[in-house]
Parts: sequence; C-alpha cells; structure tokens
Amino acid sequence: MPPFNTSQPSPVTFSLLGIPGLEHLHVWIGIPFCSMYLVAVVGNVTILVVVRAERSLHEPMFLFLCMLSVTDLVLSTSTLPRMLCLFWLGARDIAFDACLTQMFFIHSFTTMESGFFLAMAIDRYVAICDPLHHTTILTHARITFMGIIVVIRGVAFFSPHPILLRQLPYCRTGIIAHTYCEFMAVVKLACVDTGATTRYSLSVASVIGSGDAILIAVSYAFILHSVFRLPSREASFKALGTCGSHVCVILVFYSTAGFSIFTHRFGKNVPAHIHIFIANMYLLVPPFLNPIVYGVRTKKIREHVFRALGVKVA
Repeated sequence: MPPFNTSQPSPVTFSLLGIPGLEHLHVWIGIPFCSMYLVAVVGNVTILVVVRAERSLHEPMFLFLCMLSVTDLVLSTSTLPRMLCLFWLGARDIAFDACLTQMFFIHSFTTMESGFFLAMAIDRYVAICDPLHHTTILTHARITFMGIIVVIRGVAFFSPHPILLRQLPYCRTGIIAHTYCEFMAVVKLACVDTGATTRYSLSVASVIGSGDAILIAVSYAFILHSVFRLPSREASFKALGTCGSHVCVILVFYSTAGFSIFTHRFGKNVPAHIHIFIANMYLLVPPFLNPIVYGVRTKKIREHVFRALGVKVA
C-alpha cells in the first residue's frame, strides 16, 4: 500500500504491521492464540446456554458471570479473527472505518470487563460477608441496573475515541505498528499535535482502571477478613480457594492492562514486540481463563454440563 505523503483527514486504509521483530514467527504465534480463542468461545457460550436453561442458576453470581461472558465473546471476537488473518494470511490492510470500529469495541468492552470484575467482587463480598441478605441486597433489578451502568460507562468514555481520530489529518505512513487498531498506535500517525487527545485517553483509562482495581482490592480484603473468621477450617479453605482463583484472573487482567497503559506514558525504552505481545495478553487471556475459573470450577455449572452430556457424576 502506498504511504500517505500528503495530509488527508480520512485515509482509505491502514496497514497492520503485527508484532515488530517477530514477523517470522507470526504463523506459530497464531496457533496458541487461535486455541485460546476457541476455548474462550466454547467456554463462554456454554456458560450462557447453561445459565439460561437452568432457572436454579438465576442467582447474582451467575447473572454477572453471563454479563462477563458476553463481554468476553465480543472482546475476543473483535480482535482474534482479524489478528489470525494477519498472522496466517498476511492480510495487513484494514479499512479506516473498520479500524475505528474495532478500536471502539476493544476499548469500550475492556472497560466493561473491568466493571463486571468489580460487580462480581461486590457480589462475592455480599455473599460471604452478609450471606443472609445476599439475594435481598442484590435483587434482579439492582443487578440489571449495575449491568446497565457498566455498559453506559464503557460506551460513554470511549465513544469520543473514534470521533477524535476521524477529525485528525494523517500525513505519515499508514502502517500501524500493532496487531490491532489500538488508539495510541493510530494517533501516532497523525501529522498534528495530539497531546491533548493522548492525555485524555490515558487519563480515562488510568482513572477507570485504577478506580476499579482499588475497589476490587478493598472488597477482597473484607472477604479475606471474613473468611479467616469462619469457624470451620474446611469452609475457610474452600472460600480461599475460590477467591484465590478469582484474584489470579483479575491480577492477569489488571497487570497486563496496566503495563500497556504505563508503557505508553513512561516506557519509551520498552521493546515494541514486548509491549505489543503483552497488550495482546489482556485481550486474550481473561476471555480464555474466565470460563475455566468461573465456570469449570463452579460446581453447579459443572454438574449441569455433565448432565447435559450424559455423564454421571458420583
């Protein structure tokens, strides 16, 4: 594709570079990425089908889990198929409007993922610290309201991104040094000062991410405090095992997302291939792990899946 040598507000196409320096490994990198995507799709669809079919699972925890599963499906599907076309078919060109659309879905649904992690942490806090009033506090109406707020927040704060980028003139090469249309990678192609736009994006991502992470940490601190006060050692270990696996998934999400955000701000010396590889992880790993941690390790869902498959469980 020819480079953009003159200023133009809306280029026809961009070209995705992939992972700089690792182009010769794209085919091999695509294999584990594809495997993770397939597990994510099958796992999250299974959770949605099981919870919908079984009325006994229409509890706060499983309703929030369904919201998280939908988010995971949209987030992974908006990135992985296009990324695999790049890795395996060498399809680098992406239309400008398609690029902006992908960017909106990635950033808004990543924010929703963070919001649903927080909602699930609140649910676990109420379930463990005030179990007698769990269903009366988290009614279906309140769960629906919380879900709507999470969605509105993700859409509202990141709708300006594609609008801002559409207004910018582009006079540099149309090559995006990334595997997908990330906001910071695209904004670098503009031929005007984008300091204010960049600061807005980083500030919103930092405030939302750090705010959610702090509230989740506080919730699990109260949970741990309550768990250690349980009279039964067996019950304490069971609760710790469940919370521990949840915390591991949350840590993977926030550590990789935080690394990506702060690399844009401070990590000028971080090699591009490391930054981009880790940026892919917070889009791929949580959708892959969530069905395993929240689904397979949840006894009620596991039993219903086995029953549907005709497998007898002792």
